[in-house]
Amino acid sequence: MTVDMISKPHERLAEILAGEMEAVNGLIRTRMASDHAPRIPEVTRHLVEAGGKRLRPMLTLAAARLFGYSGDHHVRLAATVEFIHTATLLHDDVVDESAQRRGRPTANLLWDNKSSVLVGDYLFSRSFQLMVETGSLRVLDILANASATIAEGEVLQMTAATDLRTDENVYLQVVRGKTAALFSAATEVGGVIAGASEEQVKALFDYGDSLGIAFQIADDLLDYQGDSKATGKNVGDDFRERKLTLPVIKAVAQSTPEERAFWERTIEKGRQQDGDLDQALGLMNKYATLEETRQDALGWANKAKASLEVLPDHEIRSLLRELADYVVSRLN
Repeated sequence: MTVDMISKPHERLAEILAGEMEAVNGLIRTRMASDHAPRIPEVTRHLVEAGGKRLRPMLTLAAARLFGYSGDHHVRLAATVEFIHTATLLHDDVVDESAQRRGRPTANLLWDNKSSVLVGDYLFSRSFQLMVETGSLRVLDILANASATIAEGEVLQMTAATDLRTDENVYLQVVRGKTAALFSAATEVGGVIAGASEEQVKALFDYGDSLGIAFQIADDLLDYQGDSKATGKNVGDDFRERKLTLPVIKAVAQSTPEERAFWERTIEKGRQQDGDLDQALGLMNKYATLEETRQDALGWANKAKASLEVLPDHEIRSLLRELADYVVSRLN
C-alpha cells in the first residue's frame, strides 16, 4: 500500500512511521510478558491486540520525527504512552462496569474485575520502568504528572457525572484529565527527547491538549447524533448511563424549573422511562446545544492547528494539521 492510496491522516501517519511502530509493538509484546503470572499477558493481549488507531504512541513518534530525532528513546516513550492508555482502559471498564470495548467483550467480563485492576497496575509499573530507561528526569516528570492527572480526572468525573451543578468548566477539567492529558504528554515528550526548543515543546503540549479536548467533545456529541455502526455505540448511551456531557450541561444551564426537574429525575436520580431520550434530545434541540457543542469541538480543533505554526515546516506537521480536522470531521 502506498501513501497516496491512504486517505485518512492517521493512516498516512501510520504508514510513514511504520518501522518505528513495529519496534513499539515489539517492545510492548516483550514488556507485557510475565514469567510468573500468565494471566497478565492474556489480559493485556486481549486489549492491546483488539485494534484501535494507536494514535497516542504515534503522536510521540511523530513529534520526535518532526525534529529529526535519530535515537531509540522515542520508541520506549511511545510504548510507555500505550501502556498508560491500556492501563486506564482496564481500570475504566471496571469503574464503568462496561461489557464491551471496540466491539469485543471487556477484560473484566472475560476474566474478572480483580484481574483487570491488577493487570492495569502491572502496566503502569512497566510504563515507569520504560520512562526511567530514557534517563530523562523531565520526561519522567511529564508522564508521571499525566498519570496523576488522568486518575484525578477519572475521580472528578465519578463525583461530577450525575451532579447537575457540574458546569462547563468542570466538564473541561474532566476532559483534560481523562483524555487530553495523555495526548499532550505524548506529543510533549516526543519533542523533549528530540531536543526541541522550549517554545516548540510548549506548542506540542498545546497541540495535544487541544486535540484531546476536540476529540472528546466530538465523541460526546456523537453519542447523541452519530451513526451506531460507525461509533460502536447506541445513540443515547451516555444519557442512559446518566453521564453529564457537554450537550446536556448546556441544556441544563438554560432549563426552566420544569425542565430541570426532568434532568433531576433522569440524570441525578436515574429514574428513566420510555420516551425520556426523545425528550432529552428535544430539549437539546430547543436550546441548540448540539450545534453549540459542535462549534466548541471545531474551535478546539482550530486551536490545535494554530499551535503548530511555530513547528518546523515538515510533512509530519501537515499531517498533524489534517489530524485535527479529522477528529471533528465526523461531526459534519
